[in-house]
Amino acid sequence: MNKEEKKYTLSCVVRKSGSESTEYFDAREAQIEYSFKEVKSDEIKKEYEVTLKNVDISDFQGVIHIKVKAKAESPKFFMPGYMYNRNTADLPCTGRKPFPRIRLNPERMPESEFFMTRSDRLAEPVSLVYSEGRVYGISAAPMVENTSDNSRQYAGFSCNINDDGFVSAGYTLGYENAPWLFVQTATVLERAGVTGENSFVLKAGATVSLALYIYDYEAEAETGIYKAIEDAYWRYHESPRRIEGMDVDRAVMLLKNAIRDYAWLPDEKFYTGFVYDKPEGLAYNKIPSISWTNGLSVAAPMLICANRQGDEVAREQSITFIDNMIETQFNEKTDLLFESINENGPTVKGWWYDGMHSGGHSGYINGQAAYYLLKSYVDEKQKNNISHENWVKAAGRIVARVNRELNSDWEYPFSMSANTGAGIEYDSMGGCWCLAATAMYELVTGDRSYITNMEESELHYYEYFVKKAECYGGPLDTDKAVDSEGILSFIRVARIMHEITGKEMYLDHLRDALHYEFTFKLGYNTHITVRPLSEIGWSSCGGSITSTANPHIHPMSSTVVDEMKYYLSFREDKYINERCEDTIGWGLQTFNSKDGEYGYGKIGWMSERFCFCQGLLVEKFPDGETASTWLTLMSWAVGSILEGFAYL
Repeated sequence: MNKEEKKYTLSCVVRKSGSESTEYFDAREAQIEYSFKEVKSDEIKKEYEVTLKNVDISDFQGVIHIKVKAKAESPKFFMPGYMYNRNTADLPCTGRKPFPRIRLNPERMPESEFFMTRSDRLAEPVSLVYSEGRVYGISAAPMVENTSDNSRQYAGFSCNINDDGFVSAGYTLGYENAPWLFVQTATVLERAGVTGENSFVLKAGATVSLALYIYDYEAEAETGIYKAIEDAYWRYHESPRRIEGMDVDRAVMLLKNAIRDYAWLPDEKFYTGFVYDKPEGLAYNKIPSISWTNGLSVAAPMLICANRQGDEVAREQSITFIDNMIETQFNEKTDLLFESINENGPTVKGWWYDGMHSGGHSGYINGQAAYYLLKSYVDEKQKNNISHENWVKAAGRIVARVNRELNSDWEYPFSMSANTGAGIEYDSMGGCWCLAATAMYELVTGDRSYITNMEESELHYYEYFVKKAECYGGPLDTDKAVDSEGILSFIRVARIMHEITGKEMYLDHLRDALHYEFTFKLGYNTHITVRPLSEIGWSSCGGSITSTANPHIHPMSSTVVDEMKYYLSFREDKYINERCEDTIGWGLQTFNSKDGEYGYGKIGWMSERFCFCQGLLVEKFPDGETASTWLTLMSWAVGSILEGFAYL
């Protein structure tokens, strides 16, 4: 796109309620006069006052779609939390779980040349396109006033790869979920009609005005989108709610005690995954794992927080889990840990196994386990002057094994053979946990045997995933959808690499990684209509969307509070600081501060699922009513908040 060319045009089209056609047509054909008046501008955007007037003798009811259109070669779309480039649409689709995937000439669901979604599905109200060193896009308020009854209602956003030879990003008054509503990968609903629920009403003779922001600026790489996302953040930011009397120390005590008292299974020497508070008593869904959704992701934060609060019972539980895992879970054929356990003993076949392509050991889980072993070792040595050398030795076995499986791209494996430990599958952020473990091992031991591997691998993950703002293949259950989990390992890597080398480059990489994570982090409080979240004033701001496939908030991104603080100890950054405060604030209000606050359970209990939009609304109360959270205590979710609070 030449700088001299006109870079974009604005248009306004509509779809009326009751119409069987899904096509949009020029608003003037529906007697809606519209104008775009430039109000002011800065180096990245222009602000327009958009005026819409219904000159018909009848009320208009439907969806009004404002689009910014431009020619673009190889465009990449970015709708925070929803669309990243084309959501891996360049990878094979057959057999994959459904999540939005933009593709020219689509062949099957979930491929489409366009997507429209209700505004609250996005972490920030903005739709962007990156192409040929330029960012353009659109932003406006996620909620608007309906002129028919002065009520506030949802707006919407869109992206389109093939709009009469142009690509476009759009904003809607009223909204559609088109061509599908992705509730979850197992529940995809067909495009619904434009009805009273999702339509906008403009009464006969009425006029409505709104502020619209159009981005158009140069950027050297995809990371340039972060300027627009930060700009939208400051415009629409709302802080999380505060609970009277709740601070970090009290939160740590309540959360730690909940796991200590209700989730530890002493006979089996591990933490249960789920605890249900039923009328007949407590019930468990154990889903044991050594890390990720149980195990060390609980034990390490529990140990660290127990050391800070002098809780010897919780500390001994953690140590018992760790020592038992090391003694019983190693696969002697591979020098890797079996990730789970079943009636036959240790196994690689955890609850996630049938969702994988190749099976075997997990680079994500083994790498994270080694990282947390070393983190636990450091805390015990610093706080209690106790050296658990068997923890370092166990982590070292894993680190040595995974470093033998680096491929020629310097990438660690996503999965490895359970018979030999050989790398089977790559091309994902999941293996980056092996790099985090390697870096932590080097930091703790002072060994520098792996420094070349670390430097080359860090650069690979940065250039191939992070710099492109398209990190996929973190969690094992999303079929390599673009996600927020994978970046959490890289954030730790960049921090440790800076600790070891002191190179400013790693602070730059840490900054970019944090900015990517923030694209999944809600910067405002969505309008919740489903209880229990709707009843208690729960805030979405500060919570991060899991992935483009699992559209709910879970607390794993709370684990990197210390990495944000580390960055801020070297560089002043108002934006990162505010995002850090949002994360802390979200964690302080997202568990039971009293028995039954979230419609279930006891004080300190929390689950992993928080439905901030229409996604994942599949849980039910006992009476069959839809619930906006999982009605269970989940150990790893509590561990995530504890880890984020542990060093504050």
